[in-house]
Amino acid sequence: MVKAFNFFKRKPGLSVDDFRNYWLNEHAAIIRAIPELRKYVASITLPSAYRNREPLYDGISEAWFDNEDALRTNADSAPRRAASADDTKFVDMSKAGSIIVDEIIQKDAIPGDGAVKMFSLLTRKPGTDAAAFQAYWRANHGPVAAKIPQVRRYVQCHVRLSAYADGRAPRYDGVAELWFDDFQAVRDSADTDEYRAVQIDEPKFLALPFPFTIASEHRIV
Repeated sequence: MVKAFNFFKRKPGLSVDDFRNYWLNEHAAIIRAIPELRKYVASITLPSAYRNREPLYDGISEAWFDNEDALRTNADSAPRRAASADDTKFVDMSKAGSIIVDEIIQKDAIPGDGAVKMFSLLTRKPGTDAAAFQAYWRANHGPVAAKIPQVRRYVQCHVRLSAYADGRAPRYDGVAELWFDDFQAVRDSADTDEYRAVQIDEPKFLALPFPFTIASEHRIV
C-alpha cells in the first residue's frame, strides 16, 4: 500500500467554514467515484489554529492506493480528472503540494472518539542524505517519540526515495502523524520527560523549526 498526501490552503475569498463544508460534501462525493482509491481521509485544521494567526494549511488529505502503479497509471482517468478539476473550486492551487510516502507504524492503537491528530512536516538536516535521514528517524528517533504517554498512535510517513531522483527535492522529507485523545492531551505531552527527550534528539537529524498542524480526521473512503 502507498499513500499520497495533499496539502490544502483554501481559495482566496473562501471562508474557513465554506472550505470545510465543500470538501466534506461536494468534493467528497467526487472522490468516492475513484475506483482504485482504497482509503481517503480529510484532516481539517482545528478552529483553535486560527485564533492568533493564519495556519499554513487548512487541511491535509491522505489517499491510499494498492501501489504506486495504481496511483500513477490511472492519473488521467475521468474520475481523477474530475477530482483535480474540482480542487480548483476550493483550493488555492498556488499553495498546494503533494508527496508520496510509505508508512512506518511506530505505535499502534485505535484512537477514541474526539481524538485529534498532529502532523509534523519534516525536512532533514542540511547535509544529511535522504536514506540516512529515514534510517535514523525510523530506528532511533521513532522509538523515543513513541514513549510519549499521551500519544495513542504514531505513524511515520517516509517520502519514497524515487522522489529524489535527478536532484529533485520533495516539499517535505517526511510527515510524522501522532494521535492524541484530545487537544488537552497535546498540551499535557509537552510537559513530560519523554517529550523533552524527543526535543533533545531532533537537532541530530531535522532542520528546525518545522511546521505542524493539529486536525480532526474525517473518513471519506
